Amino acid sequence: MNNKERFTDRVESYVKYRPSYPEEAIDYLYDIIGLHSNGLVADIGAGTGIFSELLLERGSLVTAVEPNQEMREAAEKKLEGKTGFRAVSGSAEVTGLPDQSIDFIVCAQAFHWFNRSAAQAEFKRILKPGGKVVLLWNSRLTKGTPFREEYEQLLQTFGTDYQQVNHKNISDDILDSFFKGGNMQEARFMNQQVFDFEGLSGRLQSSSYSPVSGDPRYETMMNELRNLFERNKEDDKVFFEYETEVYWGEV
Repeated sequence: MNNKERFTDRVESYVKYRPSYPEEAIDYLYDIIGLHSNGLVADIGAGTGIFSELLLERGSLVTAVEPNQEMREAAEKKLEGKTGFRAVSGSAEVTGLPDQSIDFIVCAQAFHWFNRSAAQAEFKRILKPGGKVVLLWNSRLTKGTPFREEYEQLLQTFGTDYQQVNHKNISDDILDSFFKGGNMQEARFMNQQVFDFEGLSGRLQSSSYSPVSGDPRYETMMNELRNLFERNKEDDKVFFEYETEVYWGEV
């Protein structure tokens, strides 16, 4: 599947059920990394604008670069009229932005889809001297509780290409090699979502490797999801816990 089209039929679920990012992580971007109000930020692989919105709230001027038309239109619908926001059709490899025009680049839940060498060259081109790149993921915890482990097993069983596209395939060495030698810094923060069964179903279906309705595995998967929920619910809720990972530096 073309990575740029993977989420075309999942935009509604993505908007409703994907996690945002903890305030502590955003504070870190502004207090430690140096993002600031009126700074020019390119949100590369911006998707439906989840991260762009958080930067706009801090007064940054955000260009959301997103190749998928449906996701980009969802971002425009949500953030239309917000001061300092614009969305453009482009990719990490070909942003369409001018040379040395951007103070900071952020990539939230997106870097694992990029052609890394082409993206690195493009980021160097569009960043101003001294500009920095920030890579972020909400990394779902998969061990430590029965629910975490059973949900992970469900993905292993039913996911179409879960192992291949999992962002955890991006090793520390790969991350480090993307940044200027010895330059990468990192930080981690905790994050959480709380779901009833409808929310859990939506969260599963927001994943590009989850079979969709009409797939021969779909009904079996959803039945197993219901059983998993019933086994693990507390007050009709289950908990998704994440470690929000932040990697940053010059490229």
